[in-house]
Amino acid sequence: MLFAEIILLAIICYYLIYILLWLILDCNVRLWWSLYFGTSISKLKGQVIWITGASSGIGRALAIVLAKHGVKLVLSARRADRLESLKEECLQVGKAVLKDHDILVLPMDILKVTEHKQQLDKILEHFEKINLLVNNAGRSQRAHWEDIAIQVDRDLFELDVFATLHLSRLVVRYFLDTATEYRGHIACTSSVAGMAIVPFSASYCAAKHALNAYYHTLAMEHRSIDVTIFNPGPVTTDFLKEAFTALPDEKFGRETNERYRMTAERCAYLYATALANKLQLSWCGRFPVNLMCYVTRYSLLTMVMNWFITPQRMQKVRDGEA
Repeated sequence: MLFAEIILLAIICYYLIYILLWLILDCNVRLWWSLYFGTSISKLKGQVIWITGASSGIGRALAIVLAKHGVKLVLSARRADRLESLKEECLQVGKAVLKDHDILVLPMDILKVTEHKQQLDKILEHFEKINLLVNNAGRSQRAHWEDIAIQVDRDLFELDVFATLHLSRLVVRYFLDTATEYRGHIACTSSVAGMAIVPFSASYCAAKHALNAYYHTLAMEHRSIDVTIFNPGPVTTDFLKEAFTALPDEKFGRETNERYRMTAERCAYLYATALANKLQLSWCGRFPVNLMCYVTRYSLLTMVMNWFITPQRMQKVRDGEA
């Protein structure tokens, strides 16, 4: 009887500790563990990593973190001038190991899918290989469900899902063709909105849920390819300025409230750690984002939202205001 009581007590303590970590950490437990006991970001040194949406926000911060650890980079976005500036900063932080040839500026509009193969060929011509694609390009949304024009749904899915998938499939086919040489790695910047339903972003939530499903399926179908799905919560970037609304060709245009948001630098460091440790699913965000993700994973979010969390409260959490 005493043995059974000890086992029961151990189980209770285990789950209490886990719940405590849900409350105090700014990322999931496995990612937090990897920060201190997992593979160092330096293990990525010398690899060729292609980052889309690299000119600002999480993509830009991730490029700088990786450059510090000697990663060879391909930087893609529409704004070539920002990419050139980022390249100079990456060369500065990685000056001990990186040379000019180790960072390729590759301007592209990811929506122009007919040009994706040409862009990949340029990378292979320059580096002769690619180890990891980070699909980071995308936009958020703020709109009431009933007001959203169907064209906005289409435009958001074209950018956040379909263009990303088209590029990923090209790279996946390349990985499969070169599987005997090295193991390929595909990553995507998703969102906690791809795990939990949040109000006033219906198209965005749907797109991120779809994106997560696509990449989970990729991981299931091709065990020879590493897949990382990274889901950040509110981060201090210009994301809200560029966000879709309910109307086509309109931007939300709102300044970011930094008070309750994770910094882009912290998010990028966690992202790089997830990549180095090849974590399939991870997330990050200041309280209560981590708790919200865990509750969702255990299928309790609907009950909690109905009982305790109003849409207005959830929106404040989403926008980093509470």
